[in-house]
Amino acid sequence: MPAESPGEAFRVGVQLPEVERPIGWPEMRDIARTIEDVGFDSLWVGDHLLYRDGDEAARGPMEAWSILAALAEVTERVSLGPLVASAGFHSPAMLAKNAATVDEISGGRLIFGLGAGSNRVDYDAFGFSYDHRVARFSEAFTIVRRLLAGETFDFDGEYYELRGAELNPPARPDLPLMVGSNGPKMLRLTTPYVAMWNSWFLWFGNRASGLGPLMAAVDEACLEVGRDPAEVERTAAVLVQLEGGTGRNAGDSERPTAPPLRGSADELAASLFEFAEAGISHLQLVLDPITSRSVEQMGEVLRLIR
Repeated sequence: MPAESPGEAFRVGVQLPEVERPIGWPEMRDIARTIEDVGFDSLWVGDHLLYRDGDEAARGPMEAWSILAALAEVTERVSLGPLVASAGFHSPAMLAKNAATVDEISGGRLIFGLGAGSNRVDYDAFGFSYDHRVARFSEAFTIVRRLLAGETFDFDGEYYELRGAELNPPARPDLPLMVGSNGPKMLRLTTPYVAMWNSWFLWFGNRASGLGPLMAAVDEACLEVGRDPAEVERTAAVLVQLEGGTGRNAGDSERPTAPPLRGSADELAASLFEFAEAGISHLQLVLDPITSRSVEQMGEVLRLIR
């Protein structure tokens, strides 16, 4: 049997709007249905609470897990998940409960992305602690993965304490965990257990050629904990600008930037396929603008990739 080519296992999804503009549920639902109808493989929701940027008015998205539950009901085929859920401003036991519930509503389509969180405003505005993020994440991740694995247990940590914790009804045994981080400590904590790794476009310059060091760090972390690096699927979020795009507002003008991918359908397809050739098996497209029309435009690019 011939070896599988990079494109044969290459999946492509789209991140839904967050704070680019005011958006209500009806438009969010319509964009999600367009993503599925066009043939994309997944849809993704950011997990933030509030953005403040200088003198601009504050902006905030709808709550991520409520949106994911609704999306699970109005779609039928696509995978869906948070990109990524913050372990810092959710109770970890409730995160596991949320994930198991959304996965059940969706018929087993959830990909559970998880990270430590990075937007300080989320924490300050809603009263959550921002210090010791890796240590807090370590405890939260341990609680989440043990609950998803079906354990019943007590937990005595520095930040969390549980008595007789369990998920009832239980989670799907093979619900995939995905970590969104490049930090060495975070990778060592998570690579023994996660099915997938994700990187945001700012971290690798939004070009496949920038992924090498990050992919190597995942390999190294796997080897350090005795895991075959090939067992951890590699995913990446990529910024694509189409006609009418003016820059996708990420909520903080002080964040580093990276040039979006632009060009004809053929040029975009070639640029995106470079990620498959670099070892990425699942892309999350961050579209500028993000509308049903732009999703439909990307359909031609998707057909060329396929």
